[in-house]
Amino acid sequence: MRALVFKRYGGPDQVAFADVPRPVPKPDEILVQVQAAGLNPIDNKIRDGKMKAILRFQLPATPGSDLAGVVIEVGSRVTRFKPGEAVFASIFGLRTGALAELAVVPENAAALKPAHLDLVQAASIPMVGLTAWQALKERADIKPGHKVFIPAGAGGIGTFAIQLAKCLGAKVATTTSAGNVDLVRSLGADEVIDYQKQKFEDMLRDYDAVLDTLGGESLEKSFQILRPESIVVSLVGPPDAAFGRSKGMNFLMVFVLGLLCRKMNHHAKKRGAEYSFLFVHPDGSQLAEIGELLEVGSIRPVIEKVFPFDQAKEALAYLEKGRAKGKVVVQITNEA
Repeated sequence: MRALVFKRYGGPDQVAFADVPRPVPKPDEILVQVQAAGLNPIDNKIRDGKMKAILRFQLPATPGSDLAGVVIEVGSRVTRFKPGEAVFASIFGLRTGALAELAVVPENAAALKPAHLDLVQAASIPMVGLTAWQALKERADIKPGHKVFIPAGAGGIGTFAIQLAKCLGAKVATTTSAGNVDLVRSLGADEVIDYQKQKFEDMLRDYDAVLDTLGGESLEKSFQILRPESIVVSLVGPPDAAFGRSKGMNFLMVFVLGLLCRKMNHHAKKRGAEYSFLFVHPDGSQLAEIGELLEVGSIRPVIEKVFPFDQAKEALAYLEKGRAKGKVVVQITNEA
C-alpha cells in the first residue's frame, strides 16, 4: 500500500511516499481504509524527533494521528465494529500512522463516524476533540458558570475547545488577531483579545481554568489571571511528575520532571492554583460522546484547507507555518 513515511528523524526532506506492507490487524484491532487524515502540529514534532523521549517509533514510520475511513477487516475479538462501517479515530502514539491508504486501529480507540459529517470533517476532529475533552472535562472539571481562558482561539485546538467549553456552560475568553475575531465569536467566545494590541494578563481576572496551547511566556503570564483553587492545563509546558508516573517512568525520571516544572508549580502555588501537564491519549468512548455533540450541531468542525494525498508533504509544511485557522486535512481518496 502507499504511505507517507520518514526513514530517519529530521526536517521535511526526510518525508517521502513509499510502498509499505499492508498492515495486519491484531485480534483487538480493526483495519481501516483511510479516506481522510487530519493533521496536527505534533505530527511534525514527531518527524523532527522532538518526541523521542516520550514516543518510540520503529522506523521507517508513517506520520499522522487522526483518521476517518471505512472498516474493511476486524480482528477476532472485535465486537463493536463490522466491515463497511465508517469510523473515526485517533491513533496517536500507536503502531501505524494515518497518512496511508490503510491503518490498523485498536477497537477501543475508534468510534462510529457522526452520520451528518462527511469523512473529511470527521478526520478533523479526534486529536483536538480528545485534547479539549480531557483538558476541560477531566482535568479542569468545567462546570456551568466557570470562566475559561483558551488562548489562540482560531487554531485547531482553540476552535474546538471554545465550543466544548460553551457546551459545558462556561464563559470563554480567547486571544486572536483582528482578522479572526468574527470566527472565534461565531464559535462562542465571550471575550476576545487582540493579542497584537492588548495583553490578556491586563484584561482578565478571576478565571477558573486556562487551557495553555502556547507555553513559554504566555503560560507563565496565565497564572496572573487565576482565582484560588483554579487550574492551568498545559499541552506544551514542562511535563510534571504526575505525567512521569502515568508513563511508568522510574523514580529518577519522575524526580527530574518535578524539577522541570518547579517554576510552574511555584507560579501556581502563589495563586492557590494547580499546574497540570496533559498528554492526550486515544479513547474511543470519549470520541463517541464527542460525536454525539457533533451530531446534534452543538459543535461544528472548522477546517481551513484540504489537500489531496499527493500533496501530503505540502500539507504538513503548510501546517508547520502555524497560521492555519482550524484544521488542515489530507483527503486520501476522492470518496471522502
